[in-house]
Amino acid sequence: MRTYLTTECAIKSLDEEGRFAGYASVFGVVDHQRDMVMPGAFTETAAQALSEIKLLWQHQWAEPIGKITRLFEDARGLYIEGQLLLEVARAREAYALMKEGVLRGLSIGYRPEKTRIDPDTGVRQLQRVSLFEISIVTMPANPDAQVSVVKHVSHPPAEQNDLAFLLTALERAAMTLRSY
Repeated sequence: MRTYLTTECAIKSLDEEGRFAGYASVFGVVDHQRDMVMPGAFTETAAQALSEIKLLWQHQWAEPIGKITRLFEDARGLYIEGQLLLEVARAREAYALMKEGVLRGLSIGYRPEKTRIDPDTGVRQLQRVSLFEISIVTMPANPDAQVSVVKHVSHPPAEQNDLAFLLTALERAAMTLRSY
């Protein structure tokens, strides 16, 4: 059985080359499907080859739009860094929508491996899942699935590494918030 969980997307940055970063899943949030991902659910998934997990448009298997370049579980959830392939028409559309803040969600496609129903709330706790895709989506099931910051960076110097890319975006976001 394939299941899709749409959850909070905290895209921290998006540059002219289509790179982005954020959270594909956040722990402890009950979505509209009454599912809640638990810490440790992605431990095995995060250890598999990145090429096995696809980056798709709206869960459409026929519409891959990029690749996942980094994926790991931390205390908050499942962190992703990805690269939209701007040679692909749908990826260019996704890029334009993300850059303007119109497209705000990420959603995971997975198979539940270990679950538990909370007897008090009826919420299904996803304790271990097998992840097979992450999609950029329009209408996330999780009401908190909002892009927090989208950053448009003009061509970074070639020597700029991914960490510097992310730190610059976070610094600029903090400066923007301080100006309010």
